[in-house]
Amino acid sequence: MSAPAGRPASDLRAALPAVIGALVCVHAAMAATRVTASLLVLKRGYPEWTVGVLLSLFAVAPIGLSLWAGRLADRHGLHRPLNIGAAMGFSGALVAAITQHPVALALAALATGGAISVAAVGIQREAGLMARDASDLKRVFSWIALGPALSNALAPVVVGLLIDHVGYRSGFVFAALLPLVAWWLGQRVPRSLPHRHRAAEEDSQGRPRGALSLLRVAPMRRLLLVNLALSSCWDAHSFAVPVLGHARDLTASAIGLILGSFAAAATVVRLAISRWADHLDEKRALRAAMTLATAVCVVYYWLPGVAGMMLGSALLGLALGSVQPMILAMLHQVTPADRHGQALGLRMLATNAATIVMPTGFGALAAATMPAAPLWLMGSLVLAAQIPAARITRPQD
Repeated sequence: MSAPAGRPASDLRAALPAVIGALVCVHAAMAATRVTASLLVLKRGYPEWTVGVLLSLFAVAPIGLSLWAGRLADRHGLHRPLNIGAAMGFSGALVAAITQHPVALALAALATGGAISVAAVGIQREAGLMARDASDLKRVFSWIALGPALSNALAPVVVGLLIDHVGYRSGFVFAALLPLVAWWLGQRVPRSLPHRHRAAEEDSQGRPRGALSLLRVAPMRRLLLVNLALSSCWDAHSFAVPVLGHARDLTASAIGLILGSFAAAATVVRLAISRWADHLDEKRALRAAMTLATAVCVVYYWLPGVAGMMLGSALLGLALGSVQPMILAMLHQVTPADRHGQALGLRMLATNAATIVMPTGFGALAAATMPAAPLWLMGSLVLAAQIPAARITRPQD
């Protein structure tokens, strides 16, 4: 990997904690807004479907902004997309802090969800530049992948305490402050002009090249298919655990423990990747994770009691938690260096589109058949995704 002109590699690597911190803050602003808005809507007596619509809005804006964010990152580097993302997150949470009208909550969901799509693409692209070589990509992205995990774990706890002791408005104020911290951390990262190549922006006839043209790159196309199958498997687990737990008359605390074992395992495996990245082959590790995920999805329904479900969730967390660092590392190897932002935006677009569509499909499938059907479906799709995974080739292959 090569650093951009004007910034030595040592300066880039020294800025990694600031980049991770900025991602944590932007993501935590969304998580804090999501929890506060959801609890407020329920407290005011709105029906449960209103909460579902509100939650879906957090994934709507990334669909429209991800490709644009990729182009922005390729042309301007880290700071412009991060600054725009921080401004969106601050503005959205501030509107909700001023007035808790349902329209304001919807705008906050759109803005804070969109903030992640803009800022995260720039951050992930910058992180790729910080890697010293192909092996180091896995280590860097394992640290980057911890950002959402940390924010999802910490933000709800802080917001819950604020709501109980101060009020709902304080949750939105907290969410509005976090993007300002992200902006401040971004200023700690050295600035430079990114490489700009005419070939990255125009085709042979001088027409603009969109991110969708990357689908002509066979390894990129196959990697997206694998990523979609595995991210949908993650959604299937999030859907199936509460449904199965309710069917088995488990308490809310027990269901929380089961979901927590998944998150803990995903965090642990990402830490492990950062430690042993030099000994991992991305393609083999990815296919091994897919095999484990398929097996767990097939047997999960028959796992006995809370302990069995916790074990199954932890194994699935190990498998799916290892996926993002591997896919991001491979994505940086199979796409042109001056189009990494577009590739990251395309991946985010596909992932968020699946996040909106899949839960509805899972609900319909479970209602028509049985609660375990979504997991069985995703296990089958992940198994089928082994075919494109086996055909992903990197430059050195």
